[in-house]
Amino acid sequence: AEVAARFTLDAMPGKQMAIDADLNAGLINDVEAKRRRAEIAQEADFYGAMDGASKFVRGDAIAGIMIVIVNIVGGIVIGTLQKGMDIAHAAEVFTLLTVGDGLVSQIPALIISTAAGIIVTRTASGTNYSQEFGKQLFMNQKALIASAGVMGFMGVVPGLPLIPFWLLGGGLYGLARRVSTKETKQKTDEDAKAALEKAKPGAEKLENLLQVDTLELEVGYGLINIVDADQSGDLLERITNIRKQFALDYGIIVPPLRIRDNLELKPGDYQVLLKGVQIGQGTLMVGHLLAMDPGNVSDSIPGIPTKEPAFGLDALWINARQKEDATFAGYTVVDLSTVIATHLTELVRANAPELVGRQELQTLLEALKQNAPKVVEDVIPNLLTMGVVLKVLKNLLRENVSIRDLKTILEALAEAAPTQKDPQLLTEHVRSALARSITKKLVGPTGELLLLTLDRQIEETVAGGILQTDQGQQLSLDPEFVRRLIAELNQGVVEAMQQTSSAVILCSPMIRSHLKTLIDRFIPGVTVLSHNEIAPNVNVKSVGTVVLK
Repeated sequence: AEVAARFTLDAMPGKQMAIDADLNAGLINDVEAKRRRAEIAQEADFYGAMDGASKFVRGDAIAGIMIVIVNIVGGIVIGTLQKGMDIAHAAEVFTLLTVGDGLVSQIPALIISTAAGIIVTRTASGTNYSQEFGKQLFMNQKALIASAGVMGFMGVVPGLPLIPFWLLGGGLYGLARRVSTKETKQKTDEDAKAALEKAKPGAEKLENLLQVDTLELEVGYGLINIVDADQSGDLLERITNIRKQFALDYGIIVPPLRIRDNLELKPGDYQVLLKGVQIGQGTLMVGHLLAMDPGNVSDSIPGIPTKEPAFGLDALWINARQKEDATFAGYTVVDLSTVIATHLTELVRANAPELVGRQELQTLLEALKQNAPKVVEDVIPNLLTMGVVLKVLKNLLRENVSIRDLKTILEALAEAAPTQKDPQLLTEHVRSALARSITKKLVGPTGELLLLTLDRQIEETVAGGILQTDQGQQLSLDPEFVRRLIAELNQGVVEAMQQTSSAVILCSPMIRSHLKTLIDRFIPGVTVLSHNEIAPNVNVKSVGTVVLK
């Protein structure tokens, strides 16, 4: 007990500092801090008194043992030398006398020691000692029931009075029942008070209303069954797989998606929100399947015409009995959860740059530090700020370039940063370092990279329109030239799409980023590559050249 008291007292300053730290951090309020400080003060009083009381009890016990030894040894000596007793008889007599003397002296000593211990180890509190004593002694139901049981057992022991012990036992048991009833009533009152406080209008902290979820999915009540796992809905599992796939394909951690029902929506409607703003919505027909026309349908089937929400494909709403016929006719048939999951995937891909901020970048850097700490330390903050690196990553994600190989990205930035701080030019340097992964996604089934090239005159005109301003490089071109260029590019892309699934335009590194920005305004989804971004071992084939007529 003395050792435990000493260690507890030594830990008191740390507990006090922890309370102050929680209060300063806003984790607890003033009332909670006062309550914890009062508990620490009582512990300090108790263990401080125990530290001294244990020394007193130990000394008293040692003195009692010494007195017993002196009585026995002294009695044997006196009995044999003065009284003429033999040693065995003297030992029997004076041992019995010593035990009797010990009982006579130790029982009062025990009572006095117990009283002294209670007084000495009392702690400071807001009530007087008699009230505190009664509260701690008679308010523990289990202790009272145990005491009542002991009293009842003592009453049936032969030689002991039955009525007094049973009266004491009955009184203690009645007191225990009263304490139990009081505790139940007190708990009920506390629960009712807590429920009343919770039901008060305006009880919710206003700060909670300021929090905005990064991604939200709101559904009408007719779609609740596909998001509820208890109703065999598999949308949550699909969303988990989507997050895993984005981590593998793009190197970003998609934040958890908050799903909730919205009674303002129609039963089959849903909408996806990014930071509280709608980025996509769709209308589904509850209890039906979606049959999409991939372009090779051999026979038509009856259904309700609609548009697939993710890509805008022509589709039909059909019932479950038509699934086999639709599949045989060449339609691609999917259920409602697949429609939402596909739409959600495309929305996340299109808005991937918005999902990466400073906190997310810090998480990625901390993970990279585990394996390549030197790479991170050399770039941030020695060469570039976190804001510049974040802009580079956003530029890459904007063109569907994976940032999973963060080590290569930082090494490329470390090479270019000493002479270049412009995020756009740094992005072009990083893209060159990621040439292998960029071209891998664009190579067709034949192993060839099909490209649409630009006439030299077009490249020279675009390069001449690049101006250096205080905000960085800007592109300024004649509107008539832009109109003619977009028209020819559009025709070239259409012809290229007849030979490959994706159109890729090849240009010089100097104009690549500006040409990509220009084309996205009129022909979104077209990939623009520079010569530096093509891996050496890739077979390149030109499918045409864009020339201004």
